[in-house]
Amino acid sequence: MSAVRKAEINNQDWKSTACMLCSIGCAIEVQVEGQHLKKIRGDKGAASSEGYICQKAARLDHYQNHGERLTKPLRKNAKGELEEVEWDIAINEIAAKMVRIREAHGGHSFAYYGGGGQGNHLGGTYSSALNAAMGTPYIYTALAQEKTGDFWVNGKLFGRQNCFAVEGMEHADYAIVLGANPWDAHGIPKTRDLLKAYKKDPNRTMVVIDPRRTESAKMADIHLAVKPGKDAFLLSAMIAIILQEGLEDHSFIETHTNGFDAVKKRFLEVPIAQYAEESGVDLETIRKVSIGFATAKTATVRADLGIQQSLHSTLNSYLEKLLFLVTGNFNKSGGNHLIAQFAPIIGHSKEPEEGGPVTRVTGMKGISKLFPPNILPLEINTDHPERIRALVVDSANPVLSGADSSAYRQAFENLELSVVIDVALTETARLADYVLPASSQFEKTECTFFTFGFPTSYFHLRKPVVQPQGDTLPEPEIYRRLVVAMGAIPDRFPKLEKIAKLDRTFPSGRLFPLALAAAVKANPSWMPYLPVILYATLGKALPKEMASAATLWGVCQFYAAKFSKQVAKAGTKGKGYAQGNALFERVLSSDRPVGLATFDYADTWALMKTADKKVELYIEEMSDELARLADEVTAVDESDRKQAFPFTLMAGERRSYNANQIFRTPDWRKTDKEGAMRIHPDDIAQLGLKDGEKAVCRSQVGQVDVLLMADDSVQPGMVTLPHGYGMLYSNEEGALVQNGPSVNELTSANHCDPIAKTPYHKHVPVMIEPLSN
Repeated sequence: MSAVRKAEINNQDWKSTACMLCSIGCAIEVQVEGQHLKKIRGDKGAASSEGYICQKAARLDHYQNHGERLTKPLRKNAKGELEEVEWDIAINEIAAKMVRIREAHGGHSFAYYGGGGQGNHLGGTYSSALNAAMGTPYIYTALAQEKTGDFWVNGKLFGRQNCFAVEGMEHADYAIVLGANPWDAHGIPKTRDLLKAYKKDPNRTMVVIDPRRTESAKMADIHLAVKPGKDAFLLSAMIAIILQEGLEDHSFIETHTNGFDAVKKRFLEVPIAQYAEESGVDLETIRKVSIGFATAKTATVRADLGIQQSLHSTLNSYLEKLLFLVTGNFNKSGGNHLIAQFAPIIGHSKEPEEGGPVTRVTGMKGISKLFPPNILPLEINTDHPERIRALVVDSANPVLSGADSSAYRQAFENLELSVVIDVALTETARLADYVLPASSQFEKTECTFFTFGFPTSYFHLRKPVVQPQGDTLPEPEIYRRLVVAMGAIPDRFPKLEKIAKLDRTFPSGRLFPLALAAAVKANPSWMPYLPVILYATLGKALPKEMASAATLWGVCQFYAAKFSKQVAKAGTKGKGYAQGNALFERVLSSDRPVGLATFDYADTWALMKTADKKVELYIEEMSDELARLADEVTAVDESDRKQAFPFTLMAGERRSYNANQIFRTPDWRKTDKEGAMRIHPDDIAQLGLKDGEKAVCRSQVGQVDVLLMADDSVQPGMVTLPHGYGMLYSNEEGALVQNGPSVNELTSANHCDPIAKTPYHKHVPVMIEPLSN
């Protein structure tokens, strides 16, 4: 056989799918052998990522195949042990208990956590049906542990909390990377290629602001090594320099903003030299960066959890946005700009005085229709009559990923009902009353709704590439069965099923949408359950194994109706229902990412939700917090906490071989298998410890054993630990062991932002001592 023919045969074995480890979702191709992803490569034919792949995506078989995969439903027995149970029994028992709790205590006694983990968003679209049946508005997610302070600021500036601004590093002359290490965290299309391009181009400048000399900082033109937790002082000084020296973009401000005079007045009061000293960064370097950013032709800011989970986290998000707004680097090429969401991954919450829901125990309001995981144990671990009594967790592991793991463990003991839907037997699943096994992301039709590409945004509907393991189900079917068992909807919709099949053959007749509208009009109580009704009807008319894509039919219709011109630019012609249906067909039929819409920068102003389409620069709460910053400079800490806990832990560091908890076992890691603690060599010496030695790290709420790693990339007095460790798994001998430190044994739910309750994971006071103590 010729070499050419061998290559052709080999190429036919590759199946299209995508990585789901970060928000970019790079398209990949895999070669499958049984249940295994034997080879993985970037998909060069995908316009969204053009063959790019990182080291983490190449290890995805370790997600698909490991010893903690769930293959049967589990139920906790009288001894407190999980045992296998049949699906029908588990579903009926859960539904009966839910109805009983709802009737006795009301819908506010339920909470829902998750709803589509990283890259598992399609299944999450069906969770709203279960929440409707339970009667709860209380949705807790990882986004609310990370980003709701940022979303709150967006709501104040741009009119709604689901207005979302992204960076434009691909086209910028000057880029500030703030509280992020994209070399290891990614989150930008073709991240490492982009960072290399900056390093090679003498006409472009990249500045990294980070307490650690990260991999990204090593590639930067300038590294501002801010002291841990002092970002607000540095950013305030930068903005003050720009405004005090008159470097703001007057034309942009006059045309596109309100409230600038009040903002400038506040920053004219900032003592720049004092704030520079407080930040730990040389004043002249701060001036150089501030002036460079303000005078660059195009400039952008890439911000992430380093400022969003540190002291003053919501204020940090405000300052980060002021930086690009007052310099006019907004809604233009090379600046930060708004993007259109394909599907509503977040919403907008009304204020309590406007009728927005608040939690019954802590009185916390929602932000972006989400509630912060920090307060969930407080809503459960109480004798309050309106406490949370039942919890459903889908594709999440709050016992390990939420602040204060011990409080979460106690919460599961106090719940009357706990249900976990997941692929793996997580630490959270081990504590649940029922565990319902979902098929993996490579065993079912799935997608991500992080469609942030610009000018063209892409959407990738991933098809199954391997057969499901054991007796698992996709999430839409799990939700359908639960809602049916609770008596919310019928088990079947024979008429709609039949009409859906006809509609697929004759879509121009609009038979299905008309029949669906008539059915809901006749049965208005069905409205909240439309996702599972679509799955149960239209889903049966879709190609094999693609019933889960049924909700995308409605998503495509709404998106095409709202952005018809932009959808047409990306290749989907037509108008109204015909265009929405055509977009749905493109998504269904393609194995690769599909261009959804192509936007111009001028289009982004239409995404503003303020009445006059102008940015409201002045936010009273943020102005007040800015005023209080000055008090922190002169304040004397009279407590002995600093002496008792002399180190600042930055928890959740991104590294080359850590990811979210989608990877359960350490064998996927090529390096850093134990998640070592970075600590400055001088600090190790002063402690009388050695590089590579085990030690104990203690905080005010807990302790973990750590492996010390001497590393001068961290500042003295600062230590770091990665996220994605601490998980339990069975080793080769069958014993249950833990992989590295569980960092949330050290974090406190009370140590958090006052507005969003975002935990201060990047500023945890700790002490280090020998393991023998």
